[in-house]
Amino acid sequence: MRLSAFTGLFLIGISAAQAAAPLETVSVQFRPASHAYKAEGVVEAVRQSTVSAQISGRIKEINFDVGDVVKRGQVILRIDESEANQAVAGSQAQVMQSQAALANAKSSYERSRQLFEQKFISQSALDRAQADYKLALAQAAASEAGAGQSALARSYTSVIAPYAGVVAARHVELGEMVTVGKPLMTGFDPSQLRASVNIPEVQVRTLGEQPQVELELPSLGRWIKPASVSVQPLADARTHSTQVRITLPANEPGIYPGMFVRAHFVTGSTSKMLIPVSAVLRRSEVVAVYVVDDKGVPRLRQVRLGEPSGQNEIEVIAGLNPGERITLDPVKAGIVGAQQKR
Repeated sequence: MRLSAFTGLFLIGISAAQAAAPLETVSVQFRPASHAYKAEGVVEAVRQSTVSAQISGRIKEINFDVGDVVKRGQVILRIDESEANQAVAGSQAQVMQSQAALANAKSSYERSRQLFEQKFISQSALDRAQADYKLALAQAAASEAGAGQSALARSYTSVIAPYAGVVAARHVELGEMVTVGKPLMTGFDPSQLRASVNIPEVQVRTLGEQPQVELELPSLGRWIKPASVSVQPLADARTHSTQVRITLPANEPGIYPGMFVRAHFVTGSTSKMLIPVSAVLRRSEVVAVYVVDDKGVPRLRQVRLGEPSGQNEIEVIAGLNPGERITLDPVKAGIVGAQQKR
């Protein structure tokens, strides 16, 4: 009981202190505001790719999983290199064999040339020795190329990250057999993101040559000024819409591909009655503000709201008149009103 009484006195003290402080108010006026066209879209990565297998084999090591951050050049997984090692050993043996055959053909050609100069063999015999030498030379070059291809194929057993990013999907499991072209992992670069929205053809011409737009992320309660806007020079034949790509600032925190966004394109200007979002009190289905009368008493009044205008203001359609003053802190106004009614 003593603790409850103390808590009640403490809360009464807070309410009294809040009531004693003056209420911050703002005058309601019509102000110039931009007229916007809204379009919904999703966030996507500018750089997103799927790494596929370039050699057949069994997955023997997976170093990263979904959500992990990968640096450029890191090994994300390994494929068993036993078969590739055998291919390299076989190609090296072929190189040694072709080199031995080349040395033998070269010696034979040089002897035939000396014998021809001494007129011990005919021209056709010399030509035949020269042809054998050229054939051995070509076979040696082919075997060396084959050895290079085998060594390159063995390097494909270590799958390297092409750029720094985040793993978005893993398509294989440890011990799984993969073939050439099998998708292994999908990743994206979180530092380069954009929003993609589709605009009807009839609305594209209202955007202008350099569209002005703000991005709203409802899930985060944030508004973002984009880095650039690009209207694609083609339309979808089925939906008769044009894609607009809105590049986000680099390294924008808390945003990732697949998030829902709402783009507000500025198409003109108008006059709206705007109030701060912080002044709105929402209780269940009731939307209201506290209006301060001539005696300085805050009174609750229900209003009808329109569309948001930026991140901090919202339009009032009905319930307020120009020149009236509303409180910026409805909670504090409610406490003051309750104190004055006693």
